[in-house]
Amino acid sequence: MDSLITAAAHALASGDPLGALNRVALREDAPALALRGTAMAQLGDLGRAKVLLRRAARAFGPRESVARARCVLAEAEIALVSRDLGWPTRALEAARTTLASHGDRLNAAHACCLQARRLLLIGRLEDAERALDRLDPAPFPPALRTAHALTLAGIALRRLQTRPARAALAQATQASRQAGIPALAAEVESALRALDAPAARQVGHGGERLLRLDEVEALLASDALVVDGCRHLVGDACIRVPLASRPVLFTVARALGEAWPGDVPRDALITVAFRTRYADASHRARLRVEIGRLRTLLRGAAEVRATGRGFELVPQRARNVVVLARPVEERHAAVLALLADGESWSSSALALALGASQRSVQRALDALAATGKVQAVGGGRARRWMTPALPGFATALLLPVPPSGD
Repeated sequence: MDSLITAAAHALASGDPLGALNRVALREDAPALALRGTAMAQLGDLGRAKVLLRRAARAFGPRESVARARCVLAEAEIALVSRDLGWPTRALEAARTTLASHGDRLNAAHACCLQARRLLLIGRLEDAERALDRLDPAPFPPALRTAHALTLAGIALRRLQTRPARAALAQATQASRQAGIPALAAEVESALRALDAPAARQVGHGGERLLRLDEVEALLASDALVVDGCRHLVGDACIRVPLASRPVLFTVARALGEAWPGDVPRDALITVAFRTRYADASHRARLRVEIGRLRTLLRGAAEVRATGRGFELVPQRARNVVVLARPVEERHAAVLALLADGESWSSSALALALGASQRSVQRALDALAATGKVQAVGGGRARRWMTPALPGFATALLLPVPPSGD
């Protein structure tokens, strides 16, 4: 490898893409194309970067499997940044295997981190954790240690484990300072702000107040019966009943929780559950059916008792009832939560991350665009969606991931 290629590689490693381009911008050999592609990716021109990296992969000879694997690795990182979550993961795994078998342990570890970050974005926390478990970050360079620690922190945040998240972010802060790369330092600062930002609202008869992630974690571990409007479940420290697929039942449970220790009149429950102002005999019969279903699901955690005018929620073990709501009430909050990272997402990537159909995600995006909350960039298959981050709010509880991480 000649001195210009070596110097350009060192410049990229230190976060100086312009310095790297100054050395190889006019060269068309395979190593120079790969370095130019990586530099363009660092500068944000992801489309040009992918073209250069693919040219470089084709230009490397049949005996240069490691170099081609590194190009695949760089393209996978670009796909992750551009939220192309449907990018073929088998190619990344094949590249990781090639790199590991040829002794390039650092790039093989980087491939593991990329796999874990993708799994984190689509909510597969246990798989992401397993991908990181096979790595020992001690010998990594500072930039890779930062990425590793940020991924661990992301897993902990999504699980509402604030203490491990703070420990991982402390490691990320130290490693990012050693790396001296501003973009990494900014990512760590953003994650630290999320820990101290409001993540949910506690609502009820006593009014409402904003809660940080650590306060939400403490509340879920307390002796309270929690009606969690962020992830649509009801339960205490022992039993948690998911109701995300039963929206009417959750609406009834939330109304009963907000009224605790009082009751809710039948007509009021009909209004909020069935979205109608006029209750007739059929609505009352349907309400009795839904109350019966809710009683069955909450058995062991709470009772739903009939009163003279309606129904009340009575916890079995818990001392009180607490209702958690999203910090920002929005019908399509899960879509906004993913877009709040500041990156541009395709509708297919959003559908994959949310576990929803692309058609339903597209309808949500159209509704949000009509109110100016998101904006489209590009057209056709290249269309991406973006929105500014929700100011001052953590998005961890807006994401559709149950506490267990499954």
